[in-house]
Amino acid sequence: MLHELEDTSKAQNLFDGWEETLIYSCLQKVMGKIYVKETENPRSAMAFVGCFAFVAGEPDEELVSGKPEGFVIMIPQNDKWAALIEDVYPDAVKRTRYAFRKDTVFDRKLLEETIKTLPEGYELCEIDDRIYDLCIQDPVTADFVSAFNTKEEYLEWGMGVVILKEGKIVSGASSYTRYKEGIEIEVDTKEDERQKGFAAIVSSKLILNCLNEGLYPSWDAQNRISVRLAEKLGYKFSHEYNAYELSSDMRTH
Repeated sequence: MLHELEDTSKAQNLFDGWEETLIYSCLQKVMGKIYVKETENPRSAMAFVGCFAFVAGEPDEELVSGKPEGFVIMIPQNDKWAALIEDVYPDAVKRTRYAFRKDTVFDRKLLEETIKTLPEGYELCEIDDRIYDLCIQDPVTADFVSAFNTKEEYLEWGMGVVILKEGKIVSGASSYTRYKEGIEIEVDTKEDERQKGFAAIVSSKLILNCLNEGLYPSWDAQNRISVRLAEKLGYKFSHEYNAYELSSDMRTH
């Protein structure tokens, strides 16, 4: 039987060396949960936030099988965990994702100049109470805020910016998750508004907002397009890693 770990420090050592801000969110109890079998001296653990599950420690079939319902992206700590995931979920879709260093030094002037490329007819706005409501009305933009339990929680801990055209969101960058020292960035643009540089504009603005508040804007790429955008913004590539998509043919991250 799995339990939510209240004293997350008891699982800290299981995730040592894993530089992943979503894990930090769970361990710091900012958002997300840590699941274990043993609450006193856990030998394995699952950090779960949004739709991401990170499994660490001694590979355990019950932990892998006990993932939350719905679409989950499960990320193994090592090859033994990967083999177990493939065994438990033979229909899992294996993806390659791309991690970036967490010590990027950004060129503020470059980011400021990028923001200035916003064309006429479009408006750059920060996500506030009103824009939050616009975000949740569309599946494309809902992920900007949906990992937070409530609007109040997002407005307290989250931050983001969107581009509006005629009062509708066409692009945005937001905190998919938050940890004490920073955020994990989520970026998307409506399909018919792509190839206009909007992702770079909203990302630049959000990065600057983070820097101004002493927060680190962490980036993790789902695909090569996201990799190229990250490098354009100044991020430094770290490594590739494997992730498994479970329980759904629909994905948003």
